[in-house]
Amino acid sequence: MRSVPRELFLPDLIEAEGRLISRGESPDAWLAAVYDDLPLITQVNDGRSLPEGAYQLPTASSSMPTVMLEMLDLLAVQKGQRVLELGAATGYNAAWLAHGVGSSGAVTTLDIDPVLVEQAAKNLTAAGLAARVVCGLGEAGLPEAAPYDRVIATYTVPAIPYAWIEQAPAGRIVAPWGGSFFSHSFAVLDVADGEAHGGFTGYPAFMRSRHGRPDRGYLVDFLHHRDKAVTSRTVLSPLAFDGDGDALFFIGLDLPDAWYLRADADDDSGEATFSIFADDRTSWAAADYVPDADDYVITQYGPRSLWDEAERSYRTWERRGRPERDRAGLSVTPDGQNVWLDAPENVVFRQSSQDTS
Repeated sequence: MRSVPRELFLPDLIEAEGRLISRGESPDAWLAAVYDDLPLITQVNDGRSLPEGAYQLPTASSSMPTVMLEMLDLLAVQKGQRVLELGAATGYNAAWLAHGVGSSGAVTTLDIDPVLVEQAAKNLTAAGLAARVVCGLGEAGLPEAAPYDRVIATYTVPAIPYAWIEQAPAGRIVAPWGGSFFSHSFAVLDVADGEAHGGFTGYPAFMRSRHGRPDRGYLVDFLHHRDKAVTSRTVLSPLAFDGDGDALFFIGLDLPDAWYLRADADDDSGEATFSIFADDRTSWAAADYVPDADDYVITQYGPRSLWDEAERSYRTWERRGRPERDRAGLSVTPDGQNVWLDAPENVVFRQSSQDTS
């Protein structure tokens, strides 16, 4: 961190903690944000200009330095090893890798965005560090430069591409992993004999892969047809699994294509609404929490009953003894990926290679 100045890898306009900061207008504030332990948004909407009022989706960033260190610690990269990074962004993480590995040409970083690729290459040159910067689809890796000793992704993937296993046949893979409901896990996998096995750790928050990324937008885009919703009741508190990372992890296996939102009342009543929305915007559910209530009102709309799905998954987690995420493991083979509990033969989630492609 001392050897690679972060300021060389950031544009003049950044977003920190929801605030836009211009280097030209506020140089001291810009520099303070750069050297704070903060994630900094460097691009929205894939760099496209959209009409005023359009939803602003963050699509590139410089990650929080302590999280970067956590990932590199998990990667356990050694001097002289060959590293493939997926998600170049500003080039800052590739610069750390190049500095640590110490051999020219040992680090390759890839990004799907040609504008980011060009800028990352310039940033690395300005910092005096050598890494190969390539434009391409991260999920495909870069087979022509394989094999690699280490593969690291700086964006969240719902599945580990088998191409990464093929290109690091005796290496280690570290990637933020998960679907829309819960994506706050690092998958750490070791590769041998054409398969990768490992577990989950940490609570990262990274952007999704642009390949197959679900639509996002304003709440009104997802919460619609309220006059046609169906009402029911449940004895399960809407806040039962909110904030419980273990429950959310296992529920997320069953709801990879839906996301949730908690909204607390602003009148000190302690009331709250826990909502679930389908990625495709066709279905939603809202569960109303009232303190000391015996049961709770559930409102659902669409072809899916999302609260019912989440509650069934929660009850399954309870029947298993409320296992912690640390007991889960991940195996990736040519056939797909399996999440298991305690042992690889005890599969709790299976995804075929056709579903992950």
